[in-house]
Amino acid sequence: MLLRARSIPVRWDGTADDLPSGIDGAIARGFDEGDANVLCALVIMVPPGLQGRGLSRLGVKAMSDIARAHGLGALVAPVRPSWKLRYPLTPIERYATWRRDDGFLFDPWMRVHERLGAEILRPEPESLRITGTVAEWEEWTETAFPESGEYVFPGGLTTLEIDRTADAGSYWEPNVWMRHRVV
Repeated sequence: MLLRARSIPVRWDGTADDLPSGIDGAIARGFDEGDANVLCALVIMVPPGLQGRGLSRLGVKAMSDIARAHGLGALVAPVRPSWKLRYPLTPIERYATWRRDDGFLFDPWMRVHERLGAEILRPEPESLRITGTVAEWEEWTETAFPESGEYVFPGGLTTLEIDRTADAGSYWEPNVWMRHRVV
């Protein structure tokens, strides 16, 4: 596999307030509502051994081409910032504003979108909800969670809430909504 990309057509009125509530909201909206007028990116996956070769850029371009071919007005993407895992305690609202000295966005994946003409619409602190038992979270993260509380874990963009009494771990993956105009 070189590249795998998934998207879903959704209805959107063009305002930041009307964006779906993250990936979870986009999936629900795509299946529950009709009259789609934009394409929503859900994921672009590039195998680790092939990353850094510009393949993800091709995935974004392909989604934009699909949106254009179907007469949709834009490609919207709840972008998962690739370096946010280095700063899990920094709120996504602040992280999304960071820029390099050259003026481009700090985050490499957000910068790919920016260089393809995308603009930031808004940060989404609760885009994708992931839940599991404490044992599942310990297996997934290869980390022990000895008591209830908030934890930083490998690969997490923000903290994980562990409730040992309820035997539950709960995590909200943050994203940043970005728009590519395709017309």
